[in-house]
Amino acid sequence: MKLSGAKVLITGASSGIGAATARAMAAAGADLVLAGRDRTRLEAVAAETGGRAVVCDLAAQPRVLAERAGPVDVLVNNAGVGWSGPFARMSQETLQHLVAVNLIAPIRLTQLLLPGMIDAGRGHVVFVASIAGVIGVGREAVYSATKAGLITFAEALRHELRDFSGVGVSVLLPGVVDTPFFERRGTPYTRRAPAPIPPERVANAIVAAIRYERPESYVPGWLRLPARLRGAAPGPFRALMRFFG
Repeated sequence: MKLSGAKVLITGASSGIGAATARAMAAAGADLVLAGRDRTRLEAVAAETGGRAVVCDLAAQPRVLAERAGPVDVLVNNAGVGWSGPFARMSQETLQHLVAVNLIAPIRLTQLLLPGMIDAGRGHVVFVASIAGVIGVGREAVYSATKAGLITFAEALRHELRDFSGVGVSVLLPGVVDTPFFERRGTPYTRRAPAPIPPERVANAIVAAIRYERPESYVPGWLRLPARLRGAAPGPFRALMRFFG
C-alpha cells in the first residue's frame, strides 16, 4: 500500500513506539492524525511530524476519536498499558483497565473506522501486540492475555476481509522495546537479555507491514523461534521457559 498522501491514525502517539511510528509515517509522506492522553507530549510530536493531535481517553471515548479523526486509510492500534506482579494480588480496577485499553478499545475503534475503508475499497489496520501474547509471560498474565486476544482477533479479521474488501490487516509482535512502558507499569526491566530494542525498529516494521501487506511481523525477527517452538514442541518450550525464568 502506498503511504504517501494516505491518512493515518496512530493511537498512543505521544511517546515510544507511537511517536516513532509518527516520525516514520511522516517521512513516508503520510497525513497524520495522532491520538493520546498526554497533551504536551502529543502536541510536540504533532508539531514535529506535521500531524493533527487529538487528545482523548481511547478506552472511554473510541467513538469521539473516530468522529474527530474522520475517515482514514490506515489505522495503527498502538496504545497499550502494562502491569507486572502476582495475578492473585492484581486489583479488579487494574485488570479491567488493561482489558479495556489493550483489547476492547482497539477492537471498537477498528469497528468504527473499518466501514469507511471497506467502502473505499482500500485501507490497512495494524495491531501492535507483543511476543507476550504468543508465549505468555509470568507475572504479566493479564497483559499476555490481552495481547493474545489482539493477535487472534487480527487473524480472524484478516480471514474475513481477505477476499473482497481491499483492506489489509497486520499484527506486530515486538519483544522488549526501550520506551517509557516499563516505567509506567511500575516495574522496571532488569534482565540482561534480551536487550531492549529502539522503538524506531518497531516503527520501521510497521511501515513495512503496511507497504508490503505483511500479516505478521516479529521484532526482532529471532522471536519467531520461541513462538514456533511453543506450537511445535510445547514440552521443551516450557522446560526452557523454566530454565531461563
